Amino acid sequence: MNILDQIIASKKKEVALKKSVVSVAQLENSDLFNTKTNSLSKSILNSPFGIIAEHKRRSPSKATINNSFSVEEVVKGYENAGASGISVLTDMQYFGGSLEDLLLARASVQIPLLRKEFIVDEYQLLEAKAFGADAILLIAAVLSKEEIKQFSEFAQSLALEVLLEVHNQEELKKSIMPSLDLIGVNNRNLKTFEVNLQNSIELTNNIPNDFVKISESGLTSTDDINLLRSHGFQGFLIGENFMKTDNPGKSLEQFIKQLKA
Repeated sequence: MNILDQIIASKKKEVALKKSVVSVAQLENSDLFNTKTNSLSKSILNSPFGIIAEHKRRSPSKATINNSFSVEEVVKGYENAGASGISVLTDMQYFGGSLEDLLLARASVQIPLLRKEFIVDEYQLLEAKAFGADAILLIAAVLSKEEIKQFSEFAQSLALEVLLEVHNQEELKKSIMPSLDLIGVNNRNLKTFEVNLQNSIELTNNIPNDFVKISESGLTSTDDINLLRSHGFQGFLIGENFMKTDNPGKSLEQFIKQLKA
């Protein structure tokens, strides 16, 4: 069993436990559930840089990335630096995140928030809405075509935008459907954790222009952004590159200044 299989098996158990404690009605009656969401796709298209900056404490491949800053400090720094949106990891077991992080982020910034999670159940979409997300991530590698359709249509019924993540042509082919807003190409192999930007470049022409094109993972320089932009990408999800520094917000600010130059 590879790490991705382990994560999904753990996630299904976790969601089953949560559903036994917090009911759907409780989520639907929460203060944030009926608030208006912000469009991540529009925010990216209206930005000259399209950076989705990520709050990420750790990952399976990196034991600790950054535990020094509060969620509030990180996300406010990102917003002030000019991020188009913020990705908040909510998986505790493998990434050290939580729904509380999402809630704190929502209380701290106005820009769109993406709940980055391993979605395996509609219940998690209700959680995302109840805790302040504007968009959710679906991972094609762990979902069937029918599940992608089910979850993306349900997300849109909640006014949540959908970022669908793919790693190869096979995943992309099964996933393209009207209920998606953004399609992201992950340059990191979730089974081996190897990173290759060529992954984005090879898939870009196969992504219809109806969707906002996002490149994810392994983006470390402005040269990477300029290269990917020349191949049609409009948004760039960057986490570790900023989080591993002494001040993630300042790092993003410097990064954007370099892009302007």
